[in-house]
Amino acid sequence: MKSTEEKGEDGRSATQLRPLSCTRSVLNRAHGSASFSQGETKILAAVYGPKAGTKKNENPEKACIEVIWKPKSGQIEKEYEMILKRTLQNICILNVHPNTTTTIIIQVVNDDGSLLPCAINAACSALVDAGIPLKYLAVAISFCLAEDEYCVLDPNKLEEQSMKALVYL
Repeated sequence: MKSTEEKGEDGRSATQLRPLSCTRSVLNRAHGSASFSQGETKILAAVYGPKAGTKKNENPEKACIEVIWKPKSGQIEKEYEMILKRTLQNICILNVHPNTTTTIIIQVVNDDGSLLPCAINAACSALVDAGIPLKYLAVAISFCLAEDEYCVLDPNKLEEQSMKALVYL
């Protein structure tokens, strides 16, 4: 790992973010969509809805948020789906469209670290693009504590793998 002054393999210091990029309205058939990338990590988010009806065991007096995680390969991250759902339920104004479901599909295009924060940023951008009423905008970032006790902001996959601890904010 690198100290705050040292440059890593990608040329960044421990406090520098990787390049960020966000483009909205990237999918034609979705009600809202966004592409978000942090360095080589890239996520596509699509919003469909609100559509009439809520999911089973949901409150019909409020809107329901459904998150579907589609990995590039491998297993679906149910934990990420749950975290995203809770985060998005907290920022969406759920009583504007009661008894409806809004579906957010997260497609992982490439994972080079900080995947969950990238997905949160993409989902929030897609909700804005869809015109879903929000209390506020959510932004997310991660950092890790390296073996040499330095914090590394926005770690890539290699940095995440050699970490002592990882935190999402």
